[in-house]
Amino acid sequence: MIWIVIASGLALYVAWNLGANDVANSMGTSVGSGAVSLRQALAIAGVLEFAGAVLFGRRVVGTLASGVVNPDQFADTPQVLLLGMVSVLMTCGLWLNLATRLGLPVASSHAVVGAIAGFGWAASGLHSVNGSLLGQISLTWLVTPLVSGAIAAGFYTVLRRGVLQSPQPLQQIYEWLPWLSLGLVSGFGLIVLPVLQPVISAQISGQISAQIHLPPHTLALIIGAIATLGISAIAARPVALPDLPNPTGEDREATAAKLANPIEQIMARFQLVSACFVAFAHGSNDVGNAIAPLATIVYLIQPAGDEAILPLWILVLGALGIVGGLAVWGGRVITTIGEGILALQPSSGLCAELATAATVLIASRVGLPVSTSHALVGAVVGVGLSQRSSQIHWSMVRQIGLAWVGTIPLCGGLAAAIFWGLICLTH
Repeated sequence: MIWIVIASGLALYVAWNLGANDVANSMGTSVGSGAVSLRQALAIAGVLEFAGAVLFGRRVVGTLASGVVNPDQFADTPQVLLLGMVSVLMTCGLWLNLATRLGLPVASSHAVVGAIAGFGWAASGLHSVNGSLLGQISLTWLVTPLVSGAIAAGFYTVLRRGVLQSPQPLQQIYEWLPWLSLGLVSGFGLIVLPVLQPVISAQISGQISAQIHLPPHTLALIIGAIATLGISAIAARPVALPDLPNPTGEDREATAAKLANPIEQIMARFQLVSACFVAFAHGSNDVGNAIAPLATIVYLIQPAGDEAILPLWILVLGALGIVGGLAVWGGRVITTIGEGILALQPSSGLCAELATAATVLIASRVGLPVSTSHALVGAVVGVGLSQRSSQIHWSMVRQIGLAWVGTIPLCGGLAAAIFWGLICLTH
């Protein structure tokens, strides 16, 4: 049981760093554009990441370890698998911690995969590692930012020509409100609903449909329609210049400049909603990166037959770590995404978030594993290219790219070294 205590502490450490890095970069566009303050972003992400992780995080926890290295090959040596998962947790925590200190957004899923591959190579040789999966993940380094950047550039071009550069932009944006609301709800609904649908069907939709004979997905469509009308009504409220209590502060002056335009104020309301959806969806999917190795260790110690049951305390542990890391260390990476690559407005930040969601959705449809941070960085760069490439801070983009490329080999080598060290210490 001492290993469960050790692994729990390490999983909390990984989740803490995941919150500081992975979650922070997903909120960076909203903070950088001025749509929300840093404190508001921390509160939004804290609540919704926790809800997504605890309520809907079970589906990804059991898939990471079995995809890269088959755990069945350690059936006769479970202690080797246990030490391997401990080395994975230590590696991911250290790498995410270093990247966060440097302000670099990296893919936690790639760190986990690289660490598991390194442990598998050290324990059983290269033949035990799923090379095709590693190649597929490497391909996403190129595909995801390019696709997301193209979509973001397209979204921003349409918005700029249809609204921002029109003769009467304020009148035009009010005409666009229902369609923007519908697009926002539909896009994020397609990402979130696959997670919610089993719960909705089992708890509510099935009973209502049985009683009044509704077609499938009727309840989801009703909720979507209500959400669309609600977002449109909120966005259509009269705009006013922002009331800033400290107009002499440089940050507040920058925010006031961004939101002085009534069009950008309306876009900021949309971006606030998109940030909520991104936080919830991210929490429901990426919590497994932090706690999957811990779940593997718990399964090794639990009696046979309990492998299908993921204890709730593991999900809560991961969610608490994510929220804590975001609150304490998240500001550095948020600044990198929101300001270090490109100066964002709410309109451009909204397009970047919509492109990120669309890219993740497309990848999910074709079964391609992608990273939220890759999609988001690519989207920000795409928006910058559609405006003027000289506005992009290419030195920061190069640093982020190098961090991406180095994640899997660095984590693989570090995990192998830590695993060998643990083997020596325990024998």
